[in-house]
Amino acid sequence: MDISYFDFDLPEDRIAQMPLKERDEAKLMVIDREHHTFEHRVFHDLLDYLRPGDVLVRNNTKVIPARLIGVKEDTKGKVEVLLLHELPDEGKDVWECLVGNAHSVRVGSTCSFGEGKLRCTCIKVLPEGIRHMQFHYEGIFLEVLDSLGLMPLPPYIKKQCEDKDDYQTVYAKVPGSAAAPTAGFHFTQELFEKAKAMGVEVLDITLNIGLGTFRPVKVQDTKNHVMHHETYEIDAYTAERLNLAKKEGRRIIAIGTTSVRTLESCLQKHGAFTPVHEATDIFISPGYHYLAVDALITNFHLPKSTLVMLVSAFMGRKWTLHCYKEAIKADYRFFSFGDAMFIYGAPNNDNAEDEALGE
Repeated sequence: MDISYFDFDLPEDRIAQMPLKERDEAKLMVIDREHHTFEHRVFHDLLDYLRPGDVLVRNNTKVIPARLIGVKEDTKGKVEVLLLHELPDEGKDVWECLVGNAHSVRVGSTCSFGEGKLRCTCIKVLPEGIRHMQFHYEGIFLEVLDSLGLMPLPPYIKKQCEDKDDYQTVYAKVPGSAAAPTAGFHFTQELFEKAKAMGVEVLDITLNIGLGTFRPVKVQDTKNHVMHHETYEIDAYTAERLNLAKKEGRRIIAIGTTSVRTLESCLQKHGAFTPVHEATDIFISPGYHYLAVDALITNFHLPKSTLVMLVSAFMGRKWTLHCYKEAIKADYRFFSFGDAMFIYGAPNNDNAEDEALGE
């Protein structure tokens, strides 16, 4: 499918630059994908659309301060390194990194951060600015990183958060991501407790978000886009509860696109929810038939992004873009710190045109 089918005009002032003081006061567009209707609510009104037996699935990954700014030791030139994910098979403290001005970082190049408190040496060169870097330090790596690193905010957010927790969900637990599962920003612990009290089940999965979030779609035909591998994990308890929900016909509601990719990857590969710790490069775009997810909570995403494609596969491309236009008219805030949508209802057969476009 041509990438232009997922483009839309977004005024720059609609891009949220900071989170709301009260997370659950964000706007919420509630969308019935079956009947093509929507309404404007506030995020904490989500409880009005949940019912006993629903299962909320959230990605409990925790963002690490993965952006490092330092110097190359040989030239003293500035270097920026973004840690994507650890590579334990390649040795101790080896990470896949995205390096700015990467042409100057070759095998054997060493970079220094915080006047040598943290150093890394390039051990492998890959295309598109990717390098495998081995880190050297004293003490505990995550503590050193926390003292020197910056939160890896997307480039459309112009300044760092005053509080690092602003770029974390309230349920972040497992360190390892280079970006946050931003649909979860709108939840508070109180909102989860209210949902549980009404009979909603809350389950955790983990997908450590890496390069896929930062890599734009550069091909004209979306079928030629290749997703970067990201690691996900589902434990035995969560797999058992998800399988039971499917058997009983209860709704599985994914909080965010990373939860979608985790659930769909597992069910597509294994035929049932299974305890796994593995990698996925699943690319969900129109023509994909959802197996796992019945409803979706997500933010408003970048034009021509894989995330817009994932949402379009869930509720139809034309209807997705229509809802985006309506959100712009209604002054919704977009992207990571922006507002949200809750999409529910049975699939609509209007996706047939999208499938034809993708042929």
